[in-house]
Amino acid sequence: MSFKLLFCPLMALGICTNTYAQGLTRGAQDGAERGGNIAGPLGAAVGSAIGGAVGTANEILGIDRRERFRIYTRGERRPSFAYDGKVRIGTVLPEDGVVYYDVPPEFALKGLNYTIVNDHPVLVEPGTRRVVEVID
Repeated sequence: MSFKLLFCPLMALGICTNTYAQGLTRGAQDGAERGGNIAGPLGAAVGSAIGGAVGTANEILGIDRRERFRIYTRGERRPSFAYDGKVRIGTVLPEDGVVYYDVPPEFALKGLNYTIVNDHPVLVEPGTRRVVEVID
């Protein structure tokens, strides 16, 4: 099988799926790094495409827990922090004005906090204040 026949459909899949951009980006980055370490530039290209597809399905919360977490955060009625601009994975939140909350144990997300930014729950690395997932 030709590399182009395999690679092009996978790239098209990655480019056309804006709905799952968070997992796609994270998966593509991880796949490119791992593929590059194993097989050089060609491995990085293939790893990026495959990793993007896998990452889309495997966000931090996953499909089944995502809606439960959204319902949980709405029920808590936490105040929303107003952030200028779009909040996405990798955004580092400011030191002042943001209140972080523990993620309940039933979500099995040790080492992460959450907060509400622009009316959306976000998962955050506590030490860096970096957003690791936005719950839309």
